[in-house]
This record gives sequence, C-alpha cells and structure tokens, in this order.
Amino acid sequence: MIERAEWTVEDHLAAGDERTVALWRRFAAVLEGFGPVTVSVSKTTVTFKGSRRGFAGARPTATGLVGYFDLMRALPADRRIRSSSPYGRKLFVHQFRLTGDDDLDAEFVGWLEEAHAVGCCAHLA
Repeated sequence: MIERAEWTVEDHLAAGDERTVALWRRFAAVLEGFGPVTVSVSKTTVTFKGSRRGFAGARPTATGLVGYFDLMRALPADRRIRSSSPYGRKLFVHQFRLTGDDDLDAEFVGWLEEAHAVGCCAHLA
C-alpha cells in the first residue's frame, strides 16, 4: 500500500456534500475573520492555527461538520458538543458536530473566538 505524502483541504472537502462543504467554508471564514490564521492539513482534519498554536480543526462528512476547538474552560452541556476533556493544565478540548447552518450560531461563534484567543496564547497569560 502506498501512503500519501500530503493531504489538501480539497481532499477533505471531497468527503462532504454541497451542504456540508458550504458549512465547512462558513466555519473557515468565521475563524479567518478573527485575524490571521494558518491552515495545517492532515489525513484526519484541517487544523487552524493562531499566532502560536492550533486552536480548532474540522472536516466535512456526509452528515455534517465534525471537529474540535480548545478553550480555557469546559463548556456546559450542549447538543453540538460531543465531548469535553482536559488538555494540559489550562485547556479543555471540545469535540463537536454541526449538522446545519443554524448550529453555527452566535453562541458557537463566541466559543470559536475564545478558541482563537487560545491560538494566540491567551492561556499563557
């Protein structure tokens, strides 16, 4: 079996349908709206990095958008959050699933903005 040397965003987008790819693009645009981000693509996800570290990642599937983001707190129960677990001493990684545009609402965007701050090392202050 030949292993791929490099994955692209387009490889991940090919796994989604028109609806979930549009949701991924909206998610990416929200993150890019917080300030400069870089993108790192692996076999499992597309990771968004702030000035110092990765803070969120996602990929479209046939049924929605799955991914994660890092916060300095654990979130209360929410149907979009599949799990939340400690990551180091100051961070919590939150696994999520979005199934439609309504899931990427103001509350979720607020969480992403907090995650972007982590990507810029807010957790080290």
